[in-house]
Amino acid sequence: MAEYERYEHDVLVIGAGGAGLRAAIAAAERGARVGLVCKSLLGKAHTVMAEGGVAAAMGHVDDRDNWQVHFADTMRGGQYVNNWRMAELHAKEAPDRVRELEAWGAVFDRTPDGRILQRNFGGHRYPRLAHVGDRTGLEMIRTLQDHAIHKGIDVHMEVTIVQLLKDGDRVCGALAYDRERGRFRLFAAGAVVLATGGIGRAFSVTSNSWEYTGDGHSLAYAAGAELMDMEFVQFHPTGMVWPPSVMGILVTEGVRGEGGVLRNSLGKRFMFDDIPDNYKNQTADNEEEGWRYTQGDKTARRSPELLTRDHVARCIQREVREGRGSPHGGVYLDIAWIKERIPKAEEHIKRKLPSMYHQFMQLANIDITKVPMEVGPTTHYVMGGIRVDGDSQMSTVPGLFAAGECAAGLHGANRLGGNSLSDLLVFGRRAGEHAADFAATKRGGAASSESAATEAIRVALAPFDRGASAGAESPYAIQHDLQKMMQELVGIVRVEEEMSRALTGIAALRERAKRVGVYGNREYNPGWHTAIDLEHLLSVAEAVTRAAIDRKESRGGHFRDDYPDKDPAAGAFNIVLRKGGGGEMQMERRPIPAMPQYLKDIIEAQKA
Repeated sequence: MAEYERYEHDVLVIGAGGAGLRAAIAAAERGARVGLVCKSLLGKAHTVMAEGGVAAAMGHVDDRDNWQVHFADTMRGGQYVNNWRMAELHAKEAPDRVRELEAWGAVFDRTPDGRILQRNFGGHRYPRLAHVGDRTGLEMIRTLQDHAIHKGIDVHMEVTIVQLLKDGDRVCGALAYDRERGRFRLFAAGAVVLATGGIGRAFSVTSNSWEYTGDGHSLAYAAGAELMDMEFVQFHPTGMVWPPSVMGILVTEGVRGEGGVLRNSLGKRFMFDDIPDNYKNQTADNEEEGWRYTQGDKTARRSPELLTRDHVARCIQREVREGRGSPHGGVYLDIAWIKERIPKAEEHIKRKLPSMYHQFMQLANIDITKVPMEVGPTTHYVMGGIRVDGDSQMSTVPGLFAAGECAAGLHGANRLGGNSLSDLLVFGRRAGEHAADFAATKRGGAASSESAATEAIRVALAPFDRGASAGAESPYAIQHDLQKMMQELVGIVRVEEEMSRALTGIAALRERAKRVGVYGNREYNPGWHTAIDLEHLLSVAEAVTRAAIDRKESRGGHFRDDYPDKDPAAGAFNIVLRKGGGGEMQMERRPIPAMPQYLKDIIEAQKA
């Protein structure tokens, strides 16, 4: 009989970033006994890397902003394949979630009259991002953790989930192991919330940390849940490109929000060359500060560097591909130029962008107050994920909820900067509340089956049995080959022939993964950890590739060089994937539910 420790909770939250912490707080406030599992240490979640701010239409800087404008911006940015109900709830509830965070102790930057300051960001019509310099995610995690520890939540750090366990159709817990000692744990729960983040480690150049191996997507898929919109992967336009040891590390959009401009090797501000028609109007003109636009009786300027991320990333790639890039394969992001316009510009940059200043000084020996940064696109975010109900965040598997980046729907084909942090707060809370309500009807329910746990442990330990055998594969080599293949064949610009090759390559890597072997014992064994991550990486890579092949158009974060235009008919469906009875990945084009008239009217009014 396999050995494991057993833990009982009403709600098990997997992931301790912003979505997981907010879900755990909400479930605990509903009276549930909550267990919180994190792959790393508490406080080291990927949310701490979020820099720009939290998008919420509070109207503190421009009083024309409201939830209707935020909703319309989110739908436009998502190319109208969003879950419109989630977009509505997000726009309506985000301001209250930010004020709630402030009441719990978050210290935001302030306007002269003492209100929360908001900054411009890509795709947002008005200054909308509440921020703490360029360390907003860090402040969010600090605040949520401080609030959560008083709720009596049981925290399990450095624990990795191996498999979700089911009682009939519903989820009833999970099998895991602690990364330090390699000992297995069985968590029995009335409901499970997945808040595991993204899939960036399926690519070789990414802003994502080591934890982002698609665990939640893969665990849910294996348990029978549906995935949706997996073709929509966001490549953030500005990651570090030099030195090689820091390639892909994020350079916040806040640099451009504070006035940073993009230039090619000729010194030209190239973003003026390609402003989409839907962002122009009759008063547009190319001025150094931006282009001018008028709404009502007010005139303002919008920087072309603050167009949506997918558009800016492709423009940067075009400059590099056509030979106008920087020496290390990127372009130049210049914030130092503002000294021509702002007194004491160096102090201003250090105050507004302290993390970016220290990041470049320490990692690249570059003073951003004096010289431009070299930047290029980096795999950053996946808009697709687990298909959930817009109100409750429950997946198609009863008792299994998802929130944050691992859940699909809100962002459609492309996420606007800052919407991720408000997404965590709005839907983390909703997932936690509904999970607690679901679990209240399942207290004392059936325990996870002994046979399922035993089989999961056998599979998890199999790499040790193969470690000394002839022909055993290295987990690191398989991971490296997958990342390289996905970056080259399913990256920013896609064509069917290359993606078909990637699909064949993924199948070959799956066969290699069956022969993966590791040495040593279960304690402190990174090779074993990587071997277990491989199944998740291969599952999400296949999902992204299959969906990208099927969507024969270009929309948002999905750009097909062989189908460069948007297909109006394709805007009427989402691509849904599920695991078939034989283990194969099945795919379906699912019509998007009709939007109610009052939301259509809001979108049309904003277009006008």
